[in-house]
Amino acid sequence: MIKTHSLLSLLLAIALSFLSSSVVFADGAESEQQVAFEVNVNSASAEELAGKLLGVGEAKAQLIIEYREQYGPFTSLDQLLNVKGIGAATLDKNRERIRL
Repeated sequence: MIKTHSLLSLLLAIALSFLSSSVVFADGAESEQQVAFEVNVNSASAEELAGKLLGVGEAKAQLIIEYREQYGPFTSLDQLLNVKGIGAATLDKNRERIRL
């Protein structure tokens, strides 16, 4: 007999696996289900930034940190455009994820 705690853990693991899954349609187009992750760009580590922002890897995340260390905390989302490698497309797809 499976203990209730183990069963709940298993169900949770299965549910979480669906949150980051991709769906491929008959025409070959792929749609990724997205979960809203929020990250504070003024306090997050490079690992957190890279893990929660789309199109931002460790190198870009480190540049975000270096920028905030040099110029102080971000006061608007658009200031991220001043970080090398962060363009309008990257900013636009992350606007809902970024907190100041």
